[in-house]
Amino acid sequence: MLQVVQQKPRLCLLFGMRAPHLRQALVWRQLSSHAAQKLALYAGRNAQIPQRVGPQVGDRDIGCLGQAWHELQHTPVGRLIGPVSAVPPAFPHNVSMSVTCPLPSCVLACGAAARWLGLTALLLLLTGCADTRYYWQSVNGHLALMQAARPVNDWLGDPETPAALRERLALSQRMRSFAVTDLALPDNPSYRRYADLQRRAVVWNVVAAPAFSLTLKTWCFPVLGCVGYRGFFSEVQARALAAELQAQGQEVSVYGVPAYSTLGWMNWAGGDPLLSTFITYPEGELARILFHELAHQVLYVADDTMFNESFATAVERLGSARWLATQASDAARRDYAAFDVRRREFRSLALATRERLKQIYKTAPGGATDPARQAQEKQAAMADFRARYAALKAAWGGFAGYDRWVAEANNASFGAQAAYDELVPGFEALFRREGGDWRAFYDAVRRLADQPAEVRRRALSTPTDTTGTHGG
Repeated sequence: MLQVVQQKPRLCLLFGMRAPHLRQALVWRQLSSHAAQKLALYAGRNAQIPQRVGPQVGDRDIGCLGQAWHELQHTPVGRLIGPVSAVPPAFPHNVSMSVTCPLPSCVLACGAAARWLGLTALLLLLTGCADTRYYWQSVNGHLALMQAARPVNDWLGDPETPAALRERLALSQRMRSFAVTDLALPDNPSYRRYADLQRRAVVWNVVAAPAFSLTLKTWCFPVLGCVGYRGFFSEVQARALAAELQAQGQEVSVYGVPAYSTLGWMNWAGGDPLLSTFITYPEGELARILFHELAHQVLYVADDTMFNESFATAVERLGSARWLATQASDAARRDYAAFDVRRREFRSLALATRERLKQIYKTAPGGATDPARQAQEKQAAMADFRARYAALKAAWGGFAGYDRWVAEANNASFGAQAAYDELVPGFEALFRREGGDWRAFYDAVRRLADQPAEVRRRALSTPTDTTGTHGG
């Protein structure tokens, strides 16, 4: 375990130390070369970036993480950000009283926890002041989630765990093992813990698009690159940003997300946990979301949300179909089949509307546009979409699961849906070309990921499939 600056036994000093100490204190993992160079320049010379970082976080690490969280607010980074009104209840100010670090040689005896906070601190310093509060709420929310999570075996062994939850957790672990043995997905700590968040979504995403385009506004982040959404752990904060974007003339959609991936970067800290926001999903849906999020740990391409999400959606579809065919009961297969019919029919309708809107927004030769005509045709397309949905709903016997999406549908929501659907048929065709061999498929996708974006897009261009996605 890495130990740093033994004469300074306070975690708060990790964030106030000079460049030579900073170089010793921080261990970076899986950062883009550009971000790593920026961090190294900040520290004063080239940095060494090991491929692996220390052990998984234990109870003592989580306690130290809470202490570091509190102390960080009193450092230059904390003063830069200003007062934080929403310190998570999971990290009370006296947390260091209940779990303390042994002194005098434990500046990083708290293990990987402090290293992750160090990375966060540096990322905050490398961004503009306008973004620091956004990153702070992200750290705030994720740390609360980390502490809320407990090993699945602890939940299974707890007599207070409700029987229904115990059954779902046991099912999730069978799926987790299946993901490794049958789908060649990563075998790591992710989805071996569970957290009850006591809310309906883990984060709320904001997406935005212009009045006459389905192209999403993008936000750019250190390491991750640019993505077509901005996520918040607070629905109130998400809707506040949405209001700002609407005032700028953007069409906006705010939607709750049941799960998100840390791309495998947090496996040293216990990995991504199972969450109460999706653990009660029907069996087929639970399999889909697990396989989708694990697929993000196989591959991630900076600045290409559509490639990343379409790949993960292809894995979830193919993987869940195999799970249902080989592992599920007849009742589970029947339930999922009925659910999936509705999904496919709705996605087919949404795709047709999306293609119609693309044609309406298409610029005429010479760059000429007629906003009044476009607005009229757009209104007609949306009215037709809602009328056709009403007919579908009647055929489904009144199933209302898509009502809210349809009522709020706009360019932003159609654009977000495209990120999950558009390239899926191409990935599925690639899987078939590789003979249904998962490892060969992943290798082929990695080779594709090394190509320029336009080459990737062209290689995946096949007739569009209308299968749905969980949207997370």
